[in-house]
Amino acid sequence: MVGLMTLITQTSIKKACRAFSKGWLTALTVIITTLMTSQSIAMASQNPNLVISAVDIENMRGSLNKSGKFKEQFIRTKAAADKQLMQAIIVPVPADGGGGYTHERHKENYTLMVNMGVVYQLTQDEKYANYVRDMLFKYAELYPTLPLHPKRKMGKQNPGKLFWQSLNEAVWLVYTSQAYDLILPSLSAEDKTKIENGLFRPIVKFLSVDSPETFNKVHNHGTWTTAAVGMTGYVLGELDWVEQALYGLDKSGTGGFLRQLDELFSPQGYYNEGPYYQRYALMPFVTFAKAIQANQPERKIFEYRDGIVLKAIDTTIQLSYNQLFFPINDAIKDKGIDTIELVHGVAIAYGLTGDAGLLDIAKQQNQILLTGDGLKVAQALDNKLEKPYQFQSIAYGDGNNGEQGALVIMRQNVNGEQAVLFKPAAQGLGHGHFDKLTWQFYDKGEEIVSDYGAARFLNVEAKYGGRYLPENQTWAKQTVAHNTMVVDEKSHFNGNVDTGNANYPTLVFFDKSKNITISSAKIDSAYKGVSLKRTIALIKLPAQQEVAAKSFVVDVFEANSTKEHQYDLPVHYKGHLISTSFDLNTQLSRLSVLGKDNGYQHLWLKAQSKPKAGLSQVTWLNENGRFYTNSSIMDGDTSILFTQIGANDPLFNLRNENAFINRKAKAKQHTFVSVLEPHGEYNPSKEFTTSAVSSIEQLAHHKDKHIDIIEIKLAGGKRYLLAFNATEKVNANQINTFLFNGAKYQFDGRYKLFNIKQLQHKG
Repeated sequence: MVGLMTLITQTSIKKACRAFSKGWLTALTVIITTLMTSQSIAMASQNPNLVISAVDIENMRGSLNKSGKFKEQFIRTKAAADKQLMQAIIVPVPADGGGGYTHERHKENYTLMVNMGVVYQLTQDEKYANYVRDMLFKYAELYPTLPLHPKRKMGKQNPGKLFWQSLNEAVWLVYTSQAYDLILPSLSAEDKTKIENGLFRPIVKFLSVDSPETFNKVHNHGTWTTAAVGMTGYVLGELDWVEQALYGLDKSGTGGFLRQLDELFSPQGYYNEGPYYQRYALMPFVTFAKAIQANQPERKIFEYRDGIVLKAIDTTIQLSYNQLFFPINDAIKDKGIDTIELVHGVAIAYGLTGDAGLLDIAKQQNQILLTGDGLKVAQALDNKLEKPYQFQSIAYGDGNNGEQGALVIMRQNVNGEQAVLFKPAAQGLGHGHFDKLTWQFYDKGEEIVSDYGAARFLNVEAKYGGRYLPENQTWAKQTVAHNTMVVDEKSHFNGNVDTGNANYPTLVFFDKSKNITISSAKIDSAYKGVSLKRTIALIKLPAQQEVAAKSFVVDVFEANSTKEHQYDLPVHYKGHLISTSFDLNTQLSRLSVLGKDNGYQHLWLKAQSKPKAGLSQVTWLNENGRFYTNSSIMDGDTSILFTQIGANDPLFNLRNENAFINRKAKAKQHTFVSVLEPHGEYNPSKEFTTSAVSSIEQLAHHKDKHIDIIEIKLAGGKRYLLAFNATEKVNANQINTFLFNGAKYQFDGRYKLFNIKQLQHKG
């Protein structure tokens, strides 16, 4: 405590001296604020005082006298801890990259230490604390001797000592600081000195002062690092570390945790790097925020920036389908809402808000945390207080001001939930892909129109050390790997990340009603001299008489230029090709590579065709047992290329997935119009197939000034017109009129779906 108060005094004097140059009143304010802040830290110095508080421990102990989910989880954790007590403590010299033995052992160790610390606090049996103490002794002996990691990756990423990159080192410290916090009451002064001087002080110096480029970086690496240093600062009573963690190494506010909250999230809580990294970065955001609240409640961290941390937790949930996150940018596809980061986020959010919808997510996660918030979740689930979580159709503005494009989610329920992800979003820093205006489609629990995600076998050391594969750059990030326009076989922004970060699409509009969700966006900077604009609508046709409800995705993609270009529009689909409405020239004995670079070098050309003008259809069957038909309007001069990933992949790093590419070879302007229709069922178990053929018989696109009109004729004579005004400024009460087949139509606002009777059409 004496050391802490000395530091408080020194910090106050330094701040006051700087402030006196601005006037005595400013200086006085700084002194009072610093002393008040310091007093709150001193008062909160009872341990534990990070994610779990002394009050939490008291409540958690009391709950062990009652049956329920919390007690059940405690029994399981204690049994595992008791088993571990019989094992030797292993702290190996670092040798392996991600996924290797030493890498995984050090990860396992921090989990063991936290669990042992919790069991110690709940049982007050010092054998659990002694286990953590002895492991920390080993780390305190080892860490000062370590050079940089032998498997460090040369280049952009900072190396660690325990791990191949410093990011993992910061993750280790976020957990280990909590373990130390939990066992501090059991330690002697000598024990503390040994552990802190041998381990915590060197690792904090390594992650902060020795690595300023990472510590001050506005990026998920910076988030983990500042959280690790700040949390350790609270435990050790090092106020200066906390200030650096919050405001950057020079405490100016140009870096640090608060700057990251300002810059990395949009006002709605969308994280710039996308759902996968929003999930990953969530852990340091919520755990450090929890520690700040416990130690400095006057900062009101959960109210900061209009509650941005809580918004980020909710947004992370919304960015999922069938419990898995939408795999845009550098994403691993099997990550979902049951990841430990979101388990912590949901528990903390419920502890603060009592939102019963969050309990629905916690129930699906099926994991109880041994924390104060975890206890609240467990007790609420025991009492069956959960209510269905409400997933929404929503446009999340991108960028810290929410005006750098958007990530659009459209949802509909037609025989199983359907979702469209439309991405007129910003680049997403180094983990972003060159995929402006791309889209994905999900139905009946499965991915139908897909995104490749990241080319990586996470923590599979045999595959490039578990790191991102070279093909992540040559394929996964390239534009042709996505469902968006490629001009002249080049990627957006010519594949330059800095250019991509400096430019972003404009969300023209997003709107929704009971049966339609529609959005439009444009970008003029992806290619020099080419303007791209895309409008996507998810439509539900209500059930009528004996006709079941149907759904469609309408896609209108315009390219405009003063010069001729080649326009490619891929559709990456999941499933087995069933049929096409046109003949195919299929390569039967030899495959050729589609192109030389920008991702084209990884595509085998398997078949091609040039359909006649009119309607063309491609049908595939997904493993969910449903058929999908992509109906397109063809002009007689547009080709369709059928491809498979796998060319120029000598180590078989890429998945062999399929796509078809609509190609307009030479044009200044061109508009691709298509409709995706889910239909029918294939049941191999009961040996029946229904509605394997699309119901769309005719598709047409008309333009009347600023109004786009999409005509869809279905089997049985049903006709629909989707009309929309995709200009930038349209008032909600604006009346739009257009002529179609000699008849006059009008609608208010942005769009309308017309149900057209056969007799209204002439000719």
